Amino acid sequence: MIRIWQSIRALGFYTGLILLVLLMLLVLCIVGFLPFRYRQRCVTSGNKLLMLWLQFTCGVRIKVRGLENIPSSACVVLSNHQSTWETFFLQQLFVPASMILKRELLWIPLFGWGLYSMRAIAIKRSNPAGAIRQVLKQGKQRLSQGINVVIFPEGTRIRTAEVGSFMTSGAALAKAAGVQILPVRHDAGHCWPAKSWLKTPGTINLVIGPPIDTAEGKPRELTERAHQWIANAL
Repeated sequence: MIRIWQSIRALGFYTGLILLVLLMLLVLCIVGFLPFRYRQRCVTSGNKLLMLWLQFTCGVRIKVRGLENIPSSACVVLSNHQSTWETFFLQQLFVPASMILKRELLWIPLFGWGLYSMRAIAIKRSNPAGAIRQVLKQGKQRLSQGINVVIFPEGTRIRTAEVGSFMTSGAALAKAAGVQILPVRHDAGHCWPAKSWLKTPGTINLVIGPPIDTAEGKPRELTERAHQWIANAL
């Protein structure tokens, strides 16, 4: 009976999700002439509405700590990756933000066009060397324009509570651009599991850690510092 009720609530959530995506695409068409910073703020207001809809339909609440740690200048955000939830939430939390994501997402009708318009950095995961070069080149451009870059250094969603191993591309970008690393940890997987359309009522906790200065330390060392903080944050 519980699973049936969860299915009904999830169906209501995804119906609203589709409608919100269509609405935000319409908004994007209207405000497309605005500079990127203002254009993204308009569009990601839909992400905030989506979080409210998630709470209303599925009983999923969000608790954020460490907002005072967000730097005033652009930074590289390193977050663990458990579900689809963080791709929606982190973009509106760190707006203006450019997400690192797999290129295949741009092929989704309408939704992919919206991601492209939000200046996502879409990489080809089958070509790791080319992906790193792309992240460094486009990431430095975004950061120089005052746009945060959000990276999931695990590379893929981890279905357990543990944090997986990190790739060093995020730290390498921060080091090359001379900006700080902002570690982020959340536990969204227990409410919005990977590879499952059902949602479990509860509270998603997200913690923003103190910025990591990249002036001293090599990318691998900086990555390990971020990994240790994220692994122990919750």
